[in-house]
Formats: sequence, C-alpha cells, structure tokens
Amino acid sequence: MSHSPTSTELTDLSVSGATTSTILDAPQRVGLTKFAPQIASLPADADLVLVTAAGNDLKYLGSAIKLGVYFTIDRYTGGRLQHWKPPITPTVTAQQRDTAATGLARIVTGSRLLAPRARVILVDYLPMVGEPTVPFQDVPFDAASIEALASVHAQLTGVFADVAERTGVELVSASQFGRGHQLGSASPWIQPLQPIYRVAASFHPSTEGMKAVATELLRTITQP
Repeated sequence: MSHSPTSTELTDLSVSGATTSTILDAPQRVGLTKFAPQIASLPADADLVLVTAAGNDLKYLGSAIKLGVYFTIDRYTGGRLQHWKPPITPTVTAQQRDTAATGLARIVTGSRLLAPRARVILVDYLPMVGEPTVPFQDVPFDAASIEALASVHAQLTGVFADVAERTGVELVSASQFGRGHQLGSASPWIQPLQPIYRVAASFHPSTEGMKAVATELLRTITQP
C-alpha cells in the first residue's frame, strides 16, 4: 500500500492457495493462469505491507475443505465411505512447522528489502473451530476432525508469534480476538462448507470476520 497526501492505493498481491514458497520463489498455477512469485510485484514505494501466509504450508483450510466434502459424501452414501476409506485428519510435523516459520520470516525479510520504508505487519488466522463447535451440527465433520483442525490452528498461531518475535514486526492476532466467534458460536466469523461451485471459499472468513480484522488493523495502524 502506498499513499500521497490525498489518496491511498492498495496493491493486492494475494493468490488463492498460495504457500510461502509461491510467495517467495516458485511460480503458482491456478487453473489456466500462472502467477509469478507474489513478492516480486511488491511496490518499492510501499509504506505498509500486510502479510497473512503459511496456512497453506500446514494445509489448514485445505484439510478442512477435504474433511467437509468427505463427510458430506459419507452421509449421502449411508456411511459406506468411512468403511472403505477412513478420513485423514491433519497433523503438523516439526519439519512442516519449521518450514512454514522459515518461509514466513523470509517474506518479512524480503518485504523489508524490496520496500525499505514499509511498515510490515503480520496478520494471523481467525479460529475456525473450538469449544462451541458441535460435530455434525455446526460443521460437517466429527469430533476428531474438530480437535485436529484446532491443533493445526494452534501450531499456525505459534508460527506467527515466533516469527513476529524473531523479526521484530507487529502482529495482529486474529487468532485471539476471534475466540468466541468460531463455527457454532452465536456470531461466527467463518463461513461454513459452501456449495460445490464455490467450495474453495469454505471455512474462510465471513464478511463479519473480515470487518473485525479490518477494524483491528485500523486500530493497530493508527495507534501512536
């Protein structure tokens, strides 16, 4: 984001499904479109860089979507799918966590090199599930999947906290102020499983969730 005294210009470099690797080094293909590493397009005169990444390194939202589709198919087949192929619950290895943290830290370092005047702020992920979430009622999957996804989110939150401390950048902790707004709460900030034609949007922040993150970002940016 860069600005003059009378205007503000937003440069959106986000690509659905990006990992820290495709932000930094590797081209990314989405459908028929090939994207160059996103950081290469960072404007040199940017004065603010907002970074939310590493979730796909740990397969956080992708795992939730796969589980949602799996259990939906299982329901329509009368439970036959589980007898044929049990669900795969996500786990995070130490190597995956280290790779995600290294990638996120490199994004911070690269942003500082490419846009030396920029204020870099990390924004972590709103929680998807938690204590309010009832299996097969609030989400289309079982209790074990809820626990596994909550564990992945906790690992991801730890990655952001570690990198913020290591690199000395600010952190907007959506993981913290989003508590109480998981799926199953009175006012969830996360979208449920979506129809097949827009299934990729499943379990991403809702409009209300994005507004909450934007409000906290504005508070962070404007505070002395």
